[in-house]
Amino acid sequence: MSYDLLAFDPAAVADGDFPAWWDEQSQWSEDHSYDDPDVTTPDLRSFYDELIQAFPPMNGPDAVTDEDLRRDPELESRMTDYSIGTSLVYGTFSWSQARTARAAFTMLAAKHGVAVALVSDDGSILRPQRTPAG
Repeated sequence: MSYDLLAFDPAAVADGDFPAWWDEQSQWSEDHSYDDPDVTTPDLRSFYDELIQAFPPMNGPDAVTDEDLRRDPELESRMTDYSIGTSLVYGTFSWSQARTARAAFTMLAAKHGVAVALVSDDGSILRPQRTPAG
């Protein structure tokens, strides 16, 4: 079992359409590698780039190396499996990291203006706050 969180482009889907959209997205049928952060939106890429500072990826171009693990053995407990689509970043965390991961994930999502689905919690969707037009 894992603790799973999803960040997504808030313009990609309305809350009412989310279950069907997520069902389609989770088929992982886009024509690209799902460990390549270059395929996603700029906001999701910025979110991912900051998130991996605390929760480094297991796979892909930003993956933790053996040398990284030798320098910091505790890094292994924070390693995360990411699946990156054109409008989403899905993180699979260790349950021991659930509380910290959720806090970081939701804080960074708000900072970068992306939505979050609390997949392993109650499935609720957190949307970024809209700023008033100035």
